[in-house]
Amino acid sequence: MADVLTPEQRKCCMSRVRSRDTGPEMLLRRRLWAAGLRYRLKVKLPGKPDIVFVARRLAVFVDGCFWHRCPLHSTTPKGNSEFWCLKLNENVKRDRRVDDQLEGMGWIVVRFWEHEVNGDVEACVREIVKTLAREVGGK
Repeated sequence: MADVLTPEQRKCCMSRVRSRDTGPEMLLRRRLWAAGLRYRLKVKLPGKPDIVFVARRLAVFVDGCFWHRCPLHSTTPKGNSEFWCLKLNENVKRDRRVDDQLEGMGWIVVRFWEHEVNGDVEACVREIVKTLAREVGGK
């Protein structure tokens, strides 16, 4: 099926896809802040984590279901499917490489799917709190 948008319209549309400060990311950040947890943004680490607890060496990612191939919600566009399959599979491989790099540097990596944050942000906050507490007790 051919794209219904012109290349210029598609480019404009795709340029508006956010890579940071997405709705689920902002929701999680607000809840963490309200819970008294202080974090950093824009820390220069592999993969550019969405939320970073520097002192605890915890990197948190909020992965979009489409872009990172959520096993529950991932779909491949029918148009230009070969391109999209390759692109999305490479995203997943990059995520694994980033996890390995960060863990090799002594960081703990926590990833949430956007549907997990949107569905139960409190469970995500509890998971982060539990991970931070485990690290304090583990040292």
